[in-house]
Amino acid sequence: MKVGVPRETAAGERRVALVPETVKRLVGSGFEVAVERGAGEPASFPDRDYEEAGAAIGEDAFSAEAHVRVQPPSADEAGGLREGQILIGFLQPLTDREGIDRLTQRGVIAFAMESIPRITRAQAMDALSSQATVSGYKAAILAADRLPKFFPMLMTAAGTVAPAKVLVLGAGVAGLQAIATARRLGAVVSGFDVRPIVREQVESLGAAFLDLGVTGDETAGGYARELNEEEQRRQQEALEARLPEFDAVITTALVPGRPAPRLIPASAVAAMRPGSVIVDLAAEAGGNCELTEPGEAVVREDVTIVGYTNLASTMPFHASQLYSRNVLALLQHLASDGELKLDWEDEITSAACVTRTKEVAA
Repeated sequence: MKVGVPRETAAGERRVALVPETVKRLVGSGFEVAVERGAGEPASFPDRDYEEAGAAIGEDAFSAEAHVRVQPPSADEAGGLREGQILIGFLQPLTDREGIDRLTQRGVIAFAMESIPRITRAQAMDALSSQATVSGYKAAILAADRLPKFFPMLMTAAGTVAPAKVLVLGAGVAGLQAIATARRLGAVVSGFDVRPIVREQVESLGAAFLDLGVTGDETAGGYARELNEEEQRRQQEALEARLPEFDAVITTALVPGRPAPRLIPASAVAAMRPGSVIVDLAAEAGGNCELTEPGEAVVREDVTIVGYTNLASTMPFHASQLYSRNVLALLQHLASDGELKLDWEDEITSAACVTRTKEVAA
């Protein structure tokens, strides 16, 4: 089976779907790999490293049996795909209906990395978690950079400087990584999640669990159940009363394919201390903060609100390394000995596939 790796064309995307480390493993297990010239350079992986790993450089990445990428193909790129070709990437099946329709019309067998089921057997393929790890880390770094205070406590000849107080809303993968990173930077950290089951995880990282008196169940996919209107109102009121205690707030509440839950209304921002910072990791889906502007960092009510999107791409080396391992695991699942064998009775294969050819669908 031949795997093609294109250079990403989406604006601001610096990741690459396969890195030399995983190319070498694929080649060693019977795959052929063709990498478009310069595909890895934005992530600091030069062509020579791919060649040393056994990849062919400069070949048409669209001609391979399997086409692996990070972002969905553009309309022009989708036009270069053929019937029966395997496509793997973040394909946004819940939000980009037009893009999925294009792939369906081309007869592409497409596997969306965000549709990998959250089961034990598929953990090595869980790209949502691997990229959330990167985003959570970067969110804490951004908060420390934007806050006009030190994160750690400092004892100096001029006196003692108190540590910053950081609140992380949402204790999924991104939230837990943000908590761990903020703690390493020396801040006093609190975490909140409507799922009481994650309290132990928050406290195991050395953070305090903020109890707002609102709880919700965990869904089968591991996400928090969406709160009803009354629960949301009580949560916002309780949170608004506590936010002035914190110097920085990192919000991570998001369920793929749905608008981000509104956790911080404008009135809560106005109640925060001047100079405070909010880093909103849900900006791509509208934001957890009412005043978030996706893709921008703005100052509202003397509070800096960072709504940058695609944070994983701002750390492309390790983000690509982790994502590449997810793609490797999926490829080895679909073609264990280098030969494609699609088992539609398998939970991973059937759940991740978002388009099929007519013959395969039958």
